[in-house]
Amino acid sequence: MKIAIAGAGAMGGRFGYMLHKAGNDVTLIDQWEPHVAAIREKGFQINFNGEDIIAKLPIYFPAEVVSSKMEFELIILFTKAMQLEGMLQALGPVITNKDTYVICLLNGIGYEKILEKYVPQKNVLFGNTMWTAGLVGPGKIKLQGTGTVDFRNLHPDGEEMAHKVVKLFTDAGLSGVYTEDVHHTIYKKACVNGTVNGLCTLLDVNMNGLSIASCGQDMIRAIIAEFAAVAAVEGVKLDQEAIAAFILNACDLNVVGRHYPSMYQDLIGQNRLTEIDYINGVIVKKGKEYGIPTPYCAFLTELVHCKEDILKAK
Repeated sequence: MKIAIAGAGAMGGRFGYMLHKAGNDVTLIDQWEPHVAAIREKGFQINFNGEDIIAKLPIYFPAEVVSSKMEFELIILFTKAMQLEGMLQALGPVITNKDTYVICLLNGIGYEKILEKYVPQKNVLFGNTMWTAGLVGPGKIKLQGTGTVDFRNLHPDGEEMAHKVVKLFTDAGLSGVYTEDVHHTIYKKACVNGTVNGLCTLLDVNMNGLSIASCGQDMIRAIIAEFAAVAAVEGVKLDQEAIAAFILNACDLNVVGRHYPSMYQDLIGQNRLTEIDYINGVIVKKGKEYGIPTPYCAFLTELVHCKEDILKAK
C-alpha cells in the first residue's frame, strides 16, 4: 500500500519503519526542519529493541508533497495534537482525494470534528495505539516493547477499508484491531496518557519510577476516577480498577517501565510545548460542562503549563 506518515516523530517513525519493512511504499511528512534534515542526510536512525538500524525512508515537508501532487492510499496522522489542524490545512488537496483514507491515532480526545472539516467523513478512520516510542533527537528514535492499534471507521462506508488497514497493520507486526466500541478504547488510552504523561513529566521519572513512588498509584487512581466520571456522562463505562491494573502492569520494568512518556520527551527532552490541553485539559473542560469536579486534572494541567513557562518551551 502507498502510505504517508504525517507527523514522523517517534511514533510516526515506528509505524513508518515497520510498515516499510513489511514491503509497503512509505513516505514521511514532517514540519520540524532539523528532523527532516537529519533523516535526509543520514537516514532514520532507529534503535529497534536494542538493534541499531538505518532506515532509508523519503521525507518531505507538507508543501513539497502538495507541489509534487503526491497521492496516497492511506495517510496516518501522528502529529502533536496542537499541530493536527495545521497539518490538515497544509496537505490540502492531498487529503481531499476521494481515494485517500486518513487514520488519526493521536493522543487525547475529540478529534473527529477537526477531521470532518478537512476529510470526507467516509474516508476517516480513528482510534489509538498502545505502542510506545522514544524520540532521542532529530532523526533518531528508540523503539521497544509491544502494543496494539485499535480503531474503526467514522462512517459505515469506510468499514471495508478499515478491515484492510487492520490486516495492513497486523502484517507489519503492529497488531491491528477493529473495535466496535472505539470511544471506550480512546478513553482507556486517554487514561494512560492522562496519568503517566503529566505525572512523569512533573516528577522527572520514567513509568516505573512513577508507579513505585509513595503516592504514585494513588494519584493514578484519582485521575482515572475523573476520566471515568466524564466518560460516564457520554455513555462510556470504564472499569477503573482494570484500567489502573493495566497501567501499573505497563509500568513494570519487564514491560515498558523504563519508558519516558511522550510528554516528558517533548518538554524535558526537546523543550517543546505539550499536549496537556488535549488530554487532562479536555477532561477539565468537559467536567465544567457536565458539572463534574476534576481537581486532579485541573491542577495537573496548570502545573504542566507552569513548567512550560519556566522552561520557556516552544
